[in-house]
Amino acid sequence: MSEITLTSLNFEAEVKASELPVLVDFWATWCGPCKMIAPVVAEIAEELDGKLKVGKVNVDDESELTKSFGITSIPTLIIFKDGELKETSVGYKTKEALLELVENYL
Repeated sequence: MSEITLTSLNFEAEVKASELPVLVDFWATWCGPCKMIAPVVAEIAEELDGKLKVGKVNVDDESELTKSFGITSIPTLIIFKDGELKETSVGYKTKEALLELVENYL
């Protein structure tokens, strides 16, 4: 499974009700570090398919959702498990650092 585009309409079903942990990437098309981390997030989505769900929120399209999590800097990655926010990471991270972050919740 690849990354899921998350919106205020499907966030509840895809993230809050997910049986798998979910890594949510808050990003924007104009954000340089977001473009740098995007392939890393995509690789993690492929490698951990079946263990982890990966979703992406475009902050320009989903301002209410972005505000509801207090996102002020992007990229911001949030890990949810059992519908609850568990951990937040702001800024570019290496693949190794992101894997270390998610492995605690698999």
